Amino acid sequence: MNDLSTRPYLIRAIYEWCVDGGYTPYLAVRVNEKTEVPVSYVKDGEIVLNISSTAVRNLELGNEWITCSGRFGGVSFDILVPVNAVIGIFAKETGQGLVFQPVDAGPEPTEPAKKSVPAKPQLKLVK
Repeated sequence: MNDLSTRPYLIRAIYEWCVDGGYTPYLAVRVNEKTEVPVSYVKDGEIVLNISSTAVRNLELGNEWITCSGRFGGVSFDILVPVNAVIGIFAKETGQGLVFQPVDAGPEPTEPAKKSVPAKPQLKLVK
């Protein structure tokens, strides 16, 4: 049985929190070969998307893909983002939200995964 990722559920939860609080939900995305976004808005391999109901149409926050339609410079564009490409989701007004660890698609499952250095302190359970 495959492990069920918490990432899409957390994305939906922060999105709903933003909407309920009257905040503008922004999605930070690492652009890869499966990501369909306007390339002229990509900086350093990343893009930040306003996914509020006033900015996009037909938003679907699925378990595998995030899809919607939006306008960039007056031109309509269909957005297609793999959930694993999401770096984080946050409220524009407060900066509060979640940042995700990168998903490493490189090594085979039998090889040990490379450990990344955490950017922020980690919580430790002390008994």
